[in-house]
Amino acid sequence: MSLRAILTGAAIAAALTASPAGEPAAPSRAFIGLRLIDGTNGAPIANATIVVRDGRIVAAGPATRVAIPRDAERVSLAGKTVMPGLVNAHGHVGDTAGLEGNHYSGANVLRDLRLYAAYGVTTVVSLGGDEAPSFAARDSQRTASLDRARLFVAGPVLSPRTPQEARQLVDEDVRLKVDIVKIRVDDNLGTTPKMPPEIYRAVIDQAHARGLRVAVHLFYLADAKLLLDAGADFIAHSIRDAHVDAPVIVALKARDVCVCPTLTREMSTFVYASTPAFFSDSFFLKHADPKVVAALEEPARQDAMRKSVAAARYKAGLEVASRNLKTLSDAGVTIAMGTDTGPPARFQGYFEQLELEMMAKAGLTPRQVLAAATRDAARCMKIDKEVGTIETGKWADFIVLNADPLADITNTRAIDSVWIAGRKQD
Repeated sequence: MSLRAILTGAAIAAALTASPAGEPAAPSRAFIGLRLIDGTNGAPIANATIVVRDGRIVAAGPATRVAIPRDAERVSLAGKTVMPGLVNAHGHVGDTAGLEGNHYSGANVLRDLRLYAAYGVTTVVSLGGDEAPSFAARDSQRTASLDRARLFVAGPVLSPRTPQEARQLVDEDVRLKVDIVKIRVDDNLGTTPKMPPEIYRAVIDQAHARGLRVAVHLFYLADAKLLLDAGADFIAHSIRDAHVDAPVIVALKARDVCVCPTLTREMSTFVYASTPAFFSDSFFLKHADPKVVAALEEPARQDAMRKSVAAARYKAGLEVASRNLKTLSDAGVTIAMGTDTGPPARFQGYFEQLELEMMAKAGLTPRQVLAAATRDAARCMKIDKEVGTIETGKWADFIVLNADPLADITNTRAIDSVWIAGRKQD
């Protein structure tokens, strides 16, 4: 990473932590009269109170058991349901402009993190493509003045050509202070070479020796088995070529390796063969770029997707992935909600909301989906001491809803307001 990149990152950090003029420093707030889904898998709490100071939760629970400080600003949420902010265990930031990639910038990082927050995604783990501004965003977010989603980073996706280079690249990740290492073991439907076992074993072994975990992009069941045997720590996509079997389930559960389905990633490869139904959803359109929407409705673009062999194969892969999600969940494998949003036509924030719906359609209950999108995603990414549930000591990142998501998972879209570090997001 160049000195110029580091300086640019510092400038972005200053922008990311700046407080609006005249805002009082870290006010104490008491949110009262709400129905609380705290993310711990307990029953919802009617007439609950949440007390926040310096951006963190001081207390949360039944109103009869939570003392409100005298100096606290009272915020009535009567008739509302409050749940933890969504945690996306697999996203990307900063690289897309319109329908083009390779436009990474600090301004785009900030834009994307605010877009995620607008749709209720309060934490994003970026699994690759992260440069200095993303690291600066990660390092500057422990503040009560935060005005965008939290970010955790993997840095570059490692693509070593030899075991020696694998170890060197992991050491570079250590120097960068990544939160997790990311590799790809996939041939992109037979179109590119796949990372061989001796290379990814070197990455995993070196990462573990240096105290880091490894997230793996994969597609095939056979690769999943080999990677789990090699010590992979996080499966960043569904297995999409075959039904999961007992050996892979045993391997996943033996080390509590989480699986991130990214169902909307598959959907994005074929859904624009025609105009998708969500293009008429006012919740989507509220923050979507109209130029991008219009471009995806162009007849020539849609015709090309209809004729795409890859699109057809990924569509079939989605069906396999959905069945595998249900099988894995039923078997007790920990599921972490993630989407692989960030690349063109994968709409950040809204696709996370669609992911919840698709997980429910795969057979998970609303309670299971919410756990995967809050507590479990945070646990899987080792950030659960900070986010994922509404509990004392954690950041006050939550969504205020006008309807009950346990009755219908699509009610997570009935957003009244989003709060990060106890601060209402615009």
